[in-house]
Amino acid sequence: MNVNLSRWRSRLVAVLVLTLLAFFLWYGFFHTSEVIETEPVHRASIENTVSALGVLQPHRYVDVGAQVSGQVKHIAAQVGGTVKKGELLLEIDPALQQATVSANRATLSGLRAQLTEQEAEHDHARQQAERQRRMVADGATRQEEVDAAEANLRITAARVNNLKAQIEGAQSVLEGNEALLGYTRIYAPIDGTVVTLDAREGQTLNATYQTPNLLRIADLSRMTVWTEVSEADVGRIRVGMSVYFTTLGLQDEAGRPRRWQGKLAQVLPAPPTEPSTSSSTSSATTGKVVLYTALFDVENADGTLMPQMSAQVFFVIAHAENVVVAPFAALTPTTEANVFTARVLVGGKVEARNVKIGTRDRLNGEVLAGLKEGEALVTGVRRETTAGRVRW
Repeated sequence: MNVNLSRWRSRLVAVLVLTLLAFFLWYGFFHTSEVIETEPVHRASIENTVSALGVLQPHRYVDVGAQVSGQVKHIAAQVGGTVKKGELLLEIDPALQQATVSANRATLSGLRAQLTEQEAEHDHARQQAERQRRMVADGATRQEEVDAAEANLRITAARVNNLKAQIEGAQSVLEGNEALLGYTRIYAPIDGTVVTLDAREGQTLNATYQTPNLLRIADLSRMTVWTEVSEADVGRIRVGMSVYFTTLGLQDEAGRPRRWQGKLAQVLPAPPTEPSTSSSTSSATTGKVVLYTALFDVENADGTLMPQMSAQVFFVIAHAENVVVAPFAALTPTTEANVFTARVLVGGKVEARNVKIGTRDRLNGEVLAGLKEGEALVTGVRRETTAGRVRW
């Protein structure tokens, strides 16, 4: 009897031990609990921007061309060199223009000599006409002689006027060819830097049908950013708004991308015109995004910015400095504009709040009401097994 009782007690103890062991194993590895993920409400700076791509161009530049044909005799400018207004850039062989000017001057001298001769004949004809008038009054000559003298006077006067007109024409031709002779020496029209040079010494230029471009001079102290803004965003930008941009590779002293600030100066009313292979083809049918050009200027006193650089441009719609912010991932929109619902962990319990949002970007919004700095904003709730929390 005592033996059976001992066996029964041993079995009962074993069952209890196994049951407790199974409970602890289940609780330790398969029991789930609720985990509340939170993020503290904090302060930060926030801005709402429209981003676009742009290209840097000099604010002021001039393409210098040749107005006369001929061989390039001398080039005084160099690519990258700075020039002053009025400084000699390039000289074209003036032999042909000089010969033309010399011929024009000789022609003009001949016409002036003819004019002197004809004026003398005109004076003589006037004297003859006056003598015939006196004689006819005294009855010493016939009227036919008077008429002939008057006609000769008019003829010599017409010849004088004709020569004067020829001289004026020859003078104009001479002045035009003298101007062309002056164009063989090309001078800088503005102060700036020679950014391109397409001419070579010994090259023959033909300016008969179009003006050959020889070089470009640009004032690099001030740059214009030509920005392409999509039609979806162009309605959000306004002339006078703040804008900044960064470029590839250019950094500030702290090693961050360097920023240049400016003000939006102009939005062109139509997108750039591009050739089309078909008059019926449109951006709507091809799916092409319509882009509008926005322009603004920046100072380039240190010469860091260069033509044709790419720029990542940001038009600042709104900006708030050092304000309480909340992530949109933890907010739920409501039917009321700029009002969201949020869950806040207070004393171990989750409370629902209405939060009013002001300035916003893609990820965060400025809290105007409903949350305070330091409060625990619930970003998610999940269930997790005990085993899942074990880190081996």
